[in-house]
Amino acid sequence: MTAEERQNLHTFRNYVRKTLDPTYILSYMSPWFREDEMQYIQTEKNNKGTMEAASLFLNILEELKEEGWFRGFLDALKHAGYTGLYEAFENWDFQKIEKLEEHRLLLRRLQPEFKTRINPLDILPEISQCLINQECEEIIQVCSNKGMIAGAEKMVECLLRSDKENWPKVLKLALEKEEYNFNELWIVEKGVEDVETKDLQNDEMETSEVQIFYQEEPEYQNLGQSSCPPSSEVSYTNLYSPVKPRNYQLELALPAKNGKNTIICAPTGCGKTFVSILICEHHLKKFPQGQKGKIVFFAIQIPVYEQQKSVFSEYFERLGYTVAGISGATSEEVPVRQIIENNDIIILTPQILVNNLKNGTIPSLSVFTLMIFDECHNTSKHHPYNMIMFNYLDQKLDGSSDPLPQVVGLTASVGVGDAKNITEAVAYICKLCASLDTSVIATVKDNLEELEEVVYKPQKCFRKVETWTTNKFKCIISQLMMETENMAKNVFEELGTLTLENLSHIQSRKFGTQKYEQWIVAVQKACMVLQMPDKNEESRICKALFLYTSHLRKYNDALIISEHARVKDALDYLKDFFANVRAAGFDEIEQDLTSRFEEKLQELEDVSMDPSHENPKLKDLCFILQEEYHLNPESRTILFVKTRALVDALKKWIEEHSKLSFLKPGILTGRGRTNQKIGMTLPAQKCVLDTFRSNGDSKILIATSVADEGIDIAQCNLVILYEYVGNVIKMIQTRGRGRAKGSKCFLVTSNADVIEKEKINIYKEKLMNDSILSLQELDEAVFTKKLRIIQNQEKFIRDNEGKAKPEPDKKKKKLLCRKCKAFACYTVDVRVIEESQFAVVGDAFRECFVSKPHPKPKSYGSFEKRAKIYCARQDCSHDWGIYVKYKTFEIPVIKIESFVVEDVATGTQTLYARWKDFHFEKIPFDAAEMAK
Repeated sequence: MTAEERQNLHTFRNYVRKTLDPTYILSYMSPWFREDEMQYIQTEKNNKGTMEAASLFLNILEELKEEGWFRGFLDALKHAGYTGLYEAFENWDFQKIEKLEEHRLLLRRLQPEFKTRINPLDILPEISQCLINQECEEIIQVCSNKGMIAGAEKMVECLLRSDKENWPKVLKLALEKEEYNFNELWIVEKGVEDVETKDLQNDEMETSEVQIFYQEEPEYQNLGQSSCPPSSEVSYTNLYSPVKPRNYQLELALPAKNGKNTIICAPTGCGKTFVSILICEHHLKKFPQGQKGKIVFFAIQIPVYEQQKSVFSEYFERLGYTVAGISGATSEEVPVRQIIENNDIIILTPQILVNNLKNGTIPSLSVFTLMIFDECHNTSKHHPYNMIMFNYLDQKLDGSSDPLPQVVGLTASVGVGDAKNITEAVAYICKLCASLDTSVIATVKDNLEELEEVVYKPQKCFRKVETWTTNKFKCIISQLMMETENMAKNVFEELGTLTLENLSHIQSRKFGTQKYEQWIVAVQKACMVLQMPDKNEESRICKALFLYTSHLRKYNDALIISEHARVKDALDYLKDFFANVRAAGFDEIEQDLTSRFEEKLQELEDVSMDPSHENPKLKDLCFILQEEYHLNPESRTILFVKTRALVDALKKWIEEHSKLSFLKPGILTGRGRTNQKIGMTLPAQKCVLDTFRSNGDSKILIATSVADEGIDIAQCNLVILYEYVGNVIKMIQTRGRGRAKGSKCFLVTSNADVIEKEKINIYKEKLMNDSILSLQELDEAVFTKKLRIIQNQEKFIRDNEGKAKPEPDKKKKKLLCRKCKAFACYTVDVRVIEESQFAVVGDAFRECFVSKPHPKPKSYGSFEKRAKIYCARQDCSHDWGIYVKYKTFEIPVIKIESFVVEDVATGTQTLYARWKDFHFEKIPFDAAEMAK
């Protein structure tokens, strides 16, 4: 089992704890578990329950070192009947199990009714397929020994752990077959909300205009974000305890309730989601009989989308409104137009609407009556928010008679861009308002004291820390980098009169910096379009330079890790890299580079184990954490860092540090923009957030930028920015993660310029607030006129840009492997499928690549991933794309970033990062052509 798989097992352990009774699989685990361990697990179940036993089982499992234990665990799951868990682990995809949670919640609430109304022996034959065989036997035994009510309780307990995705439907059918009245309550399609509405109606409970019903389960307590102070006026033990909106929330909602297009600018943690719910409910209720409102709520990040979909469903379905969500992950599988037509509130990731407006599935924005943009400060340039608003403004400015939806934006900071004074800041904010067509910026003014009681602005602390005086690791790695550079220079010298840009400056860059990485990228790009008369020689040289620069990049990464974390973590990073190199092609250059590294490995190991060679920055970070947890042992911390590599390194450091290991760190990272294999999947992100919210043992979350916008995280009183600084928006967002009273925000850095940049951000925040105030004092008609001028100017520019679109280049072009320059195909062989995928037709191309089974085969829309394809040259194997089944056709789909484009006539070579930047004549895929 790889380290990544072991980490994944740890990440998904909550799903296992909720589902697995480990005593059912212990007999299959005897090759790996000692007899005393199995007895201990059985005793834990008898004394403390199944979930505690599962926790103990997982702890022992994760410590196993023997070969084959993980496959043994999966086989045990399969043999015991845990087919859902088995499938989830095989694909590292727990979405099917996660979808069962709403049914589990419903069954828990209906348990008192279930055990008094149901004879478990009547329905056991029907639902036995959803249970483990041993569970069925235990239910029969309990019925015999303790009676039917106890048997029904046992059945509920077993169903709550079932990993079969169809158990809710099977249970419903069984109840209907036996004609139990209970099946009226078991409404699978609508879930828990229907039952709660029924309860409310039966109790004839008085309701205010807006109220929120908090659940006992922690994951449902985030509806109003931090609309309640930590002291909490709400009793969470009362499921129907109402929470009235605060005065500042009503103040923020008022302009939008009055029908005005509004930007709501308020601090993170004040409950902007709750404010949007107030606006939505008012909007839906204002329509006369016979008319209906239709609301679309946009969320950029998938975790935020999931969170808001859950919140809106939880609230509005009780009131009789329908809520649905569509994201990039589901858009191919659902009929978008029907979803929009058939629901009152639709939660979307914005690109979905952009795509469907473009292809005509959604005829115009007039289908909506209200659009809400979460994190609306992103409405600029070619962001999907702006693409939606381009459509809106074109419709408005062209004088269309079709009605336009009301627009509401939510943000913690509108930002000021590069503004240096109030005039420039006002201009920046006006452009955002013009883009969103919003004539009002709503901030809290009349109820500021109340807001400050709820949202605690963290105390900001700057901590200038020491850095290395002498770094032996850096000296050794720098020597290896110089040797690698010299080998690259020798290759350059073979070029003779030919040269590459920046080669004369090969040693003028400082190792271990972002600038050095930028130089590597620039050299790699120049190498990729290098042309020589002898094509074999060109291929050899390009491949050599690619390998040298790739190794330089990894060494540079390791230096960055050692600068901010432990030498041990930087060395582990390099050891993993060289292990992967050995497992691949491993040609002469790679063998040489690997042997040079291995010659220094023992020396590097000695440095990494030397206790006197501890990173001074980590000493400071340790001191901050120890001090804060000494003052408040219940502190909750978010530690922001710049890279995923640092997230992993700092997690290991905390876990292995004798004075910090009690923090039990969790990690939260996003997906890579260019490599979707890197980083955490959505289910993993959700699992981490749920664990951090509900598990008091985990006291610190280490995160990259994925956590600084919008995701609702449990109240934290300590935010640490570890060499992490951005613009004023990022500063306000990350600081806003610290919501508890008396919270602190530390900026920890060894660079005085970073502290200066953060101080500039603080100045810009004041500049933003002053600018908003000056715009609020403008007469609304004057402000609206000002915005109209900007909108007309921007439309003029946009329309003229549209006219200047380049004509497709019809010249014949080759695609060459970007790594070795091997010929792949001509552009005339490329076909466009569904405007997004670029496939290559013809038998000739099949000779140019080799394929390997896809590690994660998956279907999406009409496509089914079958295999990965690579350059067929034995010493290259560069990743070219995937082999898919499209409808009935099996066809290779390629990615342009894997190729160099060469003009056949001129020999000019060009690199493209995206297909949309490559303006060749794009021929649509034609099934008839394939049939010839």
